Amino acid sequence: MTDDRLELLHLDDSERVLCVVAHPDDMEYGASAAVAEWTDSGIPVTYLLLTSGEAGIDTMTPAETGPARADEQHSACSQVGVEDLRILGFSDGVLEHSLELRRAVATVIRDVRPTTVLTLGWDVEMPWGLNQADHRVAGMVALDAARDAGNRWVFPDITSDDGRVLDRWQASQFLVFGSPAPTHAVAVSGESVDRSIASLEQHKVYLAALDDHAAPRYLISGVTSDAGAQAGVDRAVPFRRYEL
Repeated sequence: MTDDRLELLHLDDSERVLCVVAHPDDMEYGASAAVAEWTDSGIPVTYLLLTSGEAGIDTMTPAETGPARADEQHSACSQVGVEDLRILGFSDGVLEHSLELRRAVATVIRDVRPTTVLTLGWDVEMPWGLNQADHRVAGMVALDAARDAGNRWVFPDITSDDGRVLDRWQASQFLVFGSPAPTHAVAVSGESVDRSIASLEQHKVYLAALDDHAAPRYLISGVTSDAGAQAGVDRAVPFRRYEL
């Protein structure tokens, strides 16, 4: 690219997307507007959450919080057309970049067989401040697992829940939402932005526990308007794109 304009990214209905994030609500801060656009175009999207976010609310016990946040994530998914939600159940707040976690994510990649893997940025410093530890681990694990899944000699014995050996699978591209240096953008309609806002609004229990949280419409409208200006369209979702 020769200037600061973001290149528009187009997916067609032969594609499949897997979104790998740490917690319920992680996809809802703008990335879900692109998801709404994709599902409307017939592109299947799977959400893979590494935890159920059970350590995310100080005034509730993890036993109460985990199921509540999982329920809210199901509602959020329904707003943007995601029918396949998977939660691995690793411990919230203490994710480690381990072979166990890489294997678990690679297993889902080989099962879902996505053409695109999407995650959140793993930089320590993000455009909005310092990045949380689980987010950093999730991003790096998603990248490593996307490569692991395509290597026949890494985790060669991965099987599905019903005992099928899962063959290697190599996604063709890797998208990072929240990168400090985006390269591409997905143009989105006003309806997709509204659905993204509605998806964040489903996290009622979680948002109610955050005293200083900005209104979902303000946050997501700002992200998509700014990216749209960079891409030469009204509204867009920014990503850093890598070929795999």
